[in-house]
Amino acid sequence: MNVSSLLIKWQQADLTKRSGAQQHFLDLCELFEHPKPADADPKGEWFTFERGAAKHGGGDGWADVWKKGFFAWEYKGRHKDLDAAYNQLLLYREALENPPLLCMCDMDRIVVHTNSTGTAPKVYNIRLLEFKDPDNLEILRAVFHDPTKLRPGATREAITQQAAERLATLADRLRGRGLDPHKVARFLDRIVFCLFAEDIGLLPENTFAQILEEYRQEPEQFTAAVAELFARMASGGRFGVRRIKHFDGDLFEHAEVLDLEYADGEICGRGLSASRKALDETEVPV
Repeated sequence: MNVSSLLIKWQQADLTKRSGAQQHFLDLCELFEHPKPADADPKGEWFTFERGAAKHGGGDGWADVWKKGFFAWEYKGRHKDLDAAYNQLLLYREALENPPLLCMCDMDRIVVHTNSTGTAPKVYNIRLLEFKDPDNLEILRAVFHDPTKLRPGATREAITQQAAERLATLADRLRGRGLDPHKVARFLDRIVFCLFAEDIGLLPENTFAQILEEYRQEPEQFTAAVAELFARMASGGRFGVRRIKHFDGDLFEHAEVLDLEYADGEICGRGLSASRKALDETEVPV
């Protein structure tokens, strides 16, 4: 399932909630390369359709889809009231262990409310025809794979700004050693592209992040691993157990990897990795 096929299918569909909701969700699982509920959790203990939940204030209800620690999801028929769906989830959320995201869908749009303690809710409203927008794909992929990316205060803009500051520090260090400014810029362009590609699923999850984490204190190993990854991105093929797609264009053709010193590796590893997750506020000594 790709974006185009999903758009064609659900633009043409005119199904009720009862007949279409679960198939719609299964298609989203395929689109975002996420296991389907019965495959991931055959016993229905943490990821399932029709999760029973006691309502706040009394009575029982059912969440259409629930993934523990990720989301509760409520469907309505096409063009129905998604605010009513949100109010339903508010009644269930305590029984569903307060998932970080509350999602509503009428098969024509998806509305995502953040539900993080101590933060003001943020709302993402994405229509079917807007699925092709890379930012919207990034948001929806995070719903399935990493809801922390949508937590208020950990926005993509804030994380990008932190990463940009780390990259500027690294660029200054590399140029200060007399390295060619053009080569420095191209090298950092490739790093930024890898971060972006991993975030939106063009690179397998944690491919580049693992290199950053594993080798930030071993510059020579970092250089070798990144050079191998760049080579795979230029041609396609295996990188360890991961299959890497071929990336068109010349960004990774004959891609030179600059030799880093220990402090460079710390900036590139701890700095950028922490910036992406918005978890580490510690300054890196240089």
